[in-house]
Amino acid sequence: MKLRRPGLTAAAAVVVMLLALWLQDVIVPYTTPFWGLFDNQLDLDVYREGARTVLDGGNLYDAKLLGQMDYTYAPISIILFTPFTWVSFGAARIIWSAGIFVALYLVIIIGFRSLGRQVTWPLRAVGLALVAVAMLIEPVRTTIWYGQINVFLMWLICADLLRPDGARGRGAGVGIAAGIKLTPLIFVLYLALLKRWRTLAGVAAGFVATMTVGVVLFPRESWSYWTGKLFDSDRVGVPQTPGNQSLRGLLANLLHSDSPNVFAWGALALLGIGLGMYAAMLAHRHGQELLAITLVGMTSCVVSPMSWGHHWVWFVPLIVIAVHLLLDLSRPVRQRTLVGAGLVAGMLVTLAWRTYFNYPFWFVTRTVPDAYLVGLFFKTGIGWLRWFTYFPYNFVFLGVAIATIVVYRRRPIPEVGAVADGGSADADRVDDSTRSPLTWTDRVRSWRS
Repeated sequence: MKLRRPGLTAAAAVVVMLLALWLQDVIVPYTTPFWGLFDNQLDLDVYREGARTVLDGGNLYDAKLLGQMDYTYAPISIILFTPFTWVSFGAARIIWSAGIFVALYLVIIIGFRSLGRQVTWPLRAVGLALVAVAMLIEPVRTTIWYGQINVFLMWLICADLLRPDGARGRGAGVGIAAGIKLTPLIFVLYLALLKRWRTLAGVAAGFVATMTVGVVLFPRESWSYWTGKLFDSDRVGVPQTPGNQSLRGLLANLLHSDSPNVFAWGALALLGIGLGMYAAMLAHRHGQELLAITLVGMTSCVVSPMSWGHHWVWFVPLIVIAVHLLLDLSRPVRQRTLVGAGLVAGMLVTLAWRTYFNYPFWFVTRTVPDAYLVGLFFKTGIGWLRWFTYFPYNFVFLGVAIATIVVYRRRPIPEVGAVADGGSADADRVDDSTRSPLTWTDRVRSWRS
């Protein structure tokens, strides 16, 4: 699928990109000490200190990094962060931030390609513009500001699962991502429900490989992590905080407790998993693999014990899907209007809304003279609306899941090669013995349609 009026599309993309970069400066000026977009990277510093602790012979999971921070990732991650100990923190920040931009761009382009679009220069301009637009939402802005890792894991998962059926090693990327941070293991449930055994084998191989390398290189850290530390969810943060956008955070904040009822949380989590997986399976069966993967990614945020705002980078593929539909001028005006309204609503809910405190403020590891906190969940001044502003990302998940079910539940499943609305056709069908086998030509055609 090609873009119509490519020159006009590219010009509009440049305008949107410049406007988004300007709005970023309006939210919090780039030059604001500590709070500017590139003037913190606290988590990146923690990653570097964790690697340095191991290199110096310290105990990674018992050390208090930067005075009070815990290391929460699996031992294999030390290999990734060690090179950043070889350069200054300033250089590490530049390299890491540039990597985030590249990963965002790759996720966007991979997403468009999976939806059947040809990657032409106008589409690349749209991709660059969407990187700038994505920076305006709180999950992406705080990912950059903290120097977080979640965009890289999202890219690894999308690049893996959006490959054509039968691709060698499909699933290994998910396994590696889960070996670094456990939350991608939710894709095991998704693949199992779809009976994608070959891809599941790839996930297992990637996961076991990361564990094995970690045990060989870091035996003490591996024993400490896999036998105890991974079960301590409070190492990630205190559940009773507005930034915890998970169901456990919802209960903790509503009940004003750091120990919300386990059974209540478990029941809500089961409902969340059921809703997310059902919607994802419907999307998959209708050839919407990008939407299915996104729903699974969001489900992981909903049911995790701790889901900071920056864990919700899965909103980025939603933007790609919405823009793809808006650019399809063959669609009815009414349909594109609904998509546009949904995109605007989603952007408003997830925007990095600024809350300013003009007094000394303790922030994680230091006292700062003032504070620029971003995210709708800090807008708690309207009491009757707190049920929404405290947990806006859960409502985005709920809305997307319900919309997916409403749209696809009664639609007939398309024939092979005739994928509705663009997207990868019944991915990995070659692994499913209950379905008729596809020829290579059919698989390629279904991928590109």
